[in-house]
Amino acid sequence: MDTADMKFCQSCAMPLESPDVQGTNADGSKNGDYCLYCFKDGTFTADVTMDEMIEFCVPLVSKGNPWPDEDSARKAMKEMFPRLKRWK
Repeated sequence: MDTADMKFCQSCAMPLESPDVQGTNADGSKNGDYCLYCFKDGTFTADVTMDEMIEFCVPLVSKGNPWPDEDSARKAMKEMFPRLKRWK
């Protein structure tokens, strides 16, 4: 899969592969920057720090795809998340 053109949630890095997984703005329109789990009705769904978001996400993505274990997932996220809009 070529990730160069893929969009990712700018909070949790979930791939935004279709409008169905996009969050919503206050007016109900789709938000192209955030997923439905992180952003709803124009606000973030959880008041968390970047490190808290990483720790929440690690178990969800460390079952072999794309990372083989939690340590690999955590390391990759600690490099990637600071570049996401929410955490800049």
